[in-house]
Amino acid sequence: MSVPPSERLLERIRAEYLEMPGLCLTSEQVQRLCGVERTICQLVLASLVDAKFLCLKSTGAYARLTDGETTRARTAKAGLKPLYSERQGPRRAAS
Repeated sequence: MSVPPSERLLERIRAEYLEMPGLCLTSEQVQRLCGVERTICQLVLASLVDAKFLCLKSTGAYARLTDGETTRARTAKAGLKPLYSERQGPRRAAS
């Protein structure tokens, strides 16, 4: 039993987004990446949006729904002092 081309494309696009967190592509970029015709590509992308796997961002690009609207990751700051300082040499850990 063979898998329909649209089902293979759906799985291919899903795999690309799963392999590369933060991936954000326009419909045209997905077409080039997968080498598919525009109408089929748009139908598959719409299907992934309906399945709540992808979302269409305000920029017109598709991203994973779990990635949200932000593209920058926040980093946490820790209030730790370095164990070594060029001027003071190694520090001793508090006991």
